[in-house]
Amino acid sequence: MLKHWLIKLAYITLAIVLISVCVNMFLAPHNIAAGGLTGLAIILEEWLGLSRTWVILIGNAALLVVTLFLLGKEVFINTVIGASMLPLVIGIVPRITLINDTMLSMLIGSALFGIAVSILYANNASSGGTAIPPLILKKYFNMNTSVGLFISDGIIVVLCLWVFDVDAFFYAIASIFITSVVMSYIENGANKKKMVYIISDLHQMIIQDIHNIIGRGVTVIPAVGAYEQQEKAMLLVTLDKKDYQQLINIVNTHDPYAFMITDTVTDVHGKGFTYESGSV
Repeated sequence: MLKHWLIKLAYITLAIVLISVCVNMFLAPHNIAAGGLTGLAIILEEWLGLSRTWVILIGNAALLVVTLFLLGKEVFINTVIGASMLPLVIGIVPRITLINDTMLSMLIGSALFGIAVSILYANNASSGGTAIPPLILKKYFNMNTSVGLFISDGIIVVLCLWVFDVDAFFYAIASIFITSVVMSYIENGANKKKMVYIISDLHQMIIQDIHNIIGRGVTVIPAVGAYEQQEKAMLLVTLDKKDYQQLINIVNTHDPYAFMITDTVTDVHGKGFTYESGSV
């Protein structure tokens, strides 16, 4: 239990450090207020001279109350950790311009920001601020967190028009779009699997090699060809993308005329994928 908690704390800390680096070294130096309390802090610091650290601290305190009532104790505790660390780390991380080119700085900063927020969400945590509404939208309306973050951050970005120039506004829009794309890829696309249907008269040898070489299980589904009205065995196997070419080689070795249908799936749960095992 303690080990699990320490690992989670390490991930939350890593994400907070990444967010702070993004803000102080990539986005803020170019006046890119890419949503969130960090974006609002950049705007208010430029507009009213308010401390970036204090804006984040006070805003997070207010939103933590909402988290406790709507998202439960676990998310609240994890968010308290992230929200407490963020203003501290932002105050520590040097405020320097790593990249002079605004476009390149925006691209790198936004991508890193998306990775950081995804790490937080994967650990039932957030950095507070507008990272909290997406968790609420996901819980109560089943909305993807990347979409929820795009909406909540978009509201903050509109304020750029009052403080910065039009270029800064469109950079901010592009930034939250890139952040959302990166988050969406991490949530749905990075772990894609291949689902393959195979029809072959030599299915027994194919099954054996799939078991022995790839280490995946196979489901045998009875099927009847409509034209010949002959019963055939249709194999169903789900595997990692890296193993797909090996599967094709196995099938071609035994039956180059085998009929195969392949689909890409983004979410697979069960033995061998979300649980430790050698096969499904």
